[in-house]
Amino acid sequence: MPVTDTAPRVALVTNATKYAGAPTVAALASQGWQIIAHDTSFTDVAARAAWEAENQGMTAAEAQDPARLIAEVLDRMGGLHGIVSNDAYPAIRRRIEETEAEALREMLEALTVFPFALASAATPHLKAQGAGAIVMVTSASPRRPYPGFAMYATARSASTGLAKALANELAPHGIRVNAVAPNFLYSETYYPRAKWIDDP
Repeated sequence: MPVTDTAPRVALVTNATKYAGAPTVAALASQGWQIIAHDTSFTDVAARAAWEAENQGMTAAEAQDPARLIAEVLDRMGGLHGIVSNDAYPAIRRRIEETEAEALREMLEALTVFPFALASAATPHLKAQGAGAIVMVTSASPRRPYPGFAMYATARSASTGLAKALANELAPHGIRVNAVAPNFLYSETYYPRAKWIDDP
């Protein structure tokens, strides 16, 4: 069934305490969305409770596996209309000759495989309701990669390519897919306060 303007809108935000997570949660909440959040720290019950206490009326999900996460969202919220796949991984600077392929695989797992699996798990539900939106937070780094960041540029290129491919595939089903690729976005993951702000 298509989503109506009066239906409660439910959004899943991943990595809610990292990268673009906090401002995304705040922006969606200000627009009346019901928020359920994922974070790697939410395997700890105390971390979930603390986040929910700080973000009144919002829900912290326990599941980490993408398929289980979508199942938890649908079970607890009764629906899903938007996903912000806010994928973060430290931008490690390392010369190519000093980098093993396993390090790239690990980064791809976080920045590309996870959002791929998340979209795969959510798509049947979004198709069934005839509407939905997926936003992938990637990076502008592949447009002009800095020396030493081949791993990061590669992984971010893959995630942006994924968003473009899904946009074409899912548009006929009423599902919008976009990538947001910031050049600079303050976060502890990429610009630790101790190094970039507090250090004179």
